Amino acid sequence: MKVSLIQMNSQGDKAANLATAANLIEEAVAAERPDLVVLPEYYAFLGDTPAQMQDSAESFPDGASYQLMKGLARKLKVAIHAGSVAEKDGNSFYNTTLVFGPDGEELARYRKIHLFDVEITGGTIYRESDTVSRGEEVVTYQLGDTTVGCAICYDIRFPELFRKLRDKGADVIVLPAAFTLMTGKDHWEVLARARAIETQTWFLAVGQTGSHAGGAKWCWGHSMVIDPWGHIAAQCSDGVGFTSGRLDFAYSAKARTNVPVANHHVLG
Repeated sequence: MKVSLIQMNSQGDKAANLATAANLIEEAVAAERPDLVVLPEYYAFLGDTPAQMQDSAESFPDGASYQLMKGLARKLKVAIHAGSVAEKDGNSFYNTTLVFGPDGEELARYRKIHLFDVEITGGTIYRESDTVSRGEEVVTYQLGDTTVGCAICYDIRFPELFRKLRDKGADVIVLPAAFTLMTGKDHWEVLARARAIETQTWFLAVGQTGSHAGGAKWCWGHSMVIDPWGHIAAQCSDGVGFTSGRLDFAYSAKARTNVPVANHHVLG
């Protein structure tokens, strides 16, 4: 399987963000012919306040981002793991991943389980729970013979979720993110490589990069394809763009045979 990771610097202009995402997807597909394209967390709109994020939310299958990604997947005949967007369901809001197959049909929907409520040293406060509610379902989907697991950003710090994805048969785990600069510089690569090693899956960590909210907040970027042994197989440069990698599942099988950790779990 070949994958392309789209790294963005989304802002508070939804139409502009969607146009950028569409252009980058088309460029990646033309240049690399991937089987799967992945976007970052909140690719359609990355605002500053809960009210702004909720105003940008969509009820599926209506909404600009849903229809755009569905149409692009069908037009380009490629699967699109569409990062995440703000979803409105009744009176509730969620941070939601949508996945579309190469026929444009919805393959999966994952609502972020672990919400980012922290105060960073220096005074920057993030309270995702002021904007969205948490999801409850562990989600995988099939892309041909390959099982793909879903996670989003702060989920990366909770290995029990990734154990469940591996137990559900995940060969690949995809983590769209808007990881902060302050935490990302120290933890992004370490955590992503650890999740790949312990699950023995191909791990796709796809981030926002640069500043948003008028320069008040910054994202780390460094989108990566990581192999089941924990090596970085491909990585984005700083800035907006994409990188691609080829996933060798024979290599996954070798890693799992040599160190069969899935057979050795003692604690539930």
